[in-house]
Amino acid sequence: MECKNCNKKLIDTQKFCDECGAKVIQNRLTPKVLAAQVNEQFISIDNKFLRTFIDLFKKPEAVIDGYIHGTRKKYIDVLQYFAISLTLAGIQVFLMTTFFKESLVFGDGFNEGFNASQTNVDNLLPNFDFNNFLNYQGLIYIITVPFYAFGTWSIYYLFKQRIYNFTEHLVLNLYYSAQFIIVTSVFSILFLFFGWDYVIVSALLSIPYFAYLFFILKRIFKNNFWKTLLRFLLVLTVIMISTTVFFTILMIVMIIAFNK
Repeated sequence: MECKNCNKKLIDTQKFCDECGAKVIQNRLTPKVLAAQVNEQFISIDNKFLRTFIDLFKKPEAVIDGYIHGTRKKYIDVLQYFAISLTLAGIQVFLMTTFFKESLVFGDGFNEGFNASQTNVDNLLPNFDFNNFLNYQGLIYIITVPFYAFGTWSIYYLFKQRIYNFTEHLVLNLYYSAQFIIVTSVFSILFLFFGWDYVIVSALLSIPYFAYLFFILKRIFKNNFWKTLLRFLLVLTVIMISTTVFFTILMIVMIIAFNK
């Protein structure tokens, strides 16, 4: 018998490959087998998803630092966790744009004001629709992660706390972003059923969003409160400047493209 993942020779009684660690699958896929796998990965009280979600709040350093230094079986892989968060965000957008369009009243008002402020001659973005940005929410999440990673990496490099390289800061910020995308998506979906405005919900969640980043930085780098606060504020400054420059350039490119 061979491992189906790395082709290493295995004995018939092995349940896991001693080369790559993959589970040996001997049964064909059936509804029962598939249901058991879903339960094991996402529903069971002892599954990786729930453990990762809880520990990212209780002890984020165990998840993030553990993954960076080789603990890859106890928690969900960072890219898989981020993919799950984007799936939830996609479900949120689908519900908002399909069944809860009234939650986007702010977007409608913004559209009218923006388009009314420009004449037919100088309207740089004709028929601008703020709500269409929701369709690109997942892409925006993906784009912003490197900027957050650059912010944390550059500031901690400046203060000579160089325990992580840039790629490892990407891991930190992927876990951080995924955690709050999951929380934001779940709460947004719940609040939609109560008729809350999406912009109000987003504004309320922005405070814990940044507070959670402060919490992670303090737990990971183990500075005191004031040192962490200084680094945290500088990180936010770098993120704001870099993202503003990027999206300004992107907007200019879009304006040029629309007017060709």
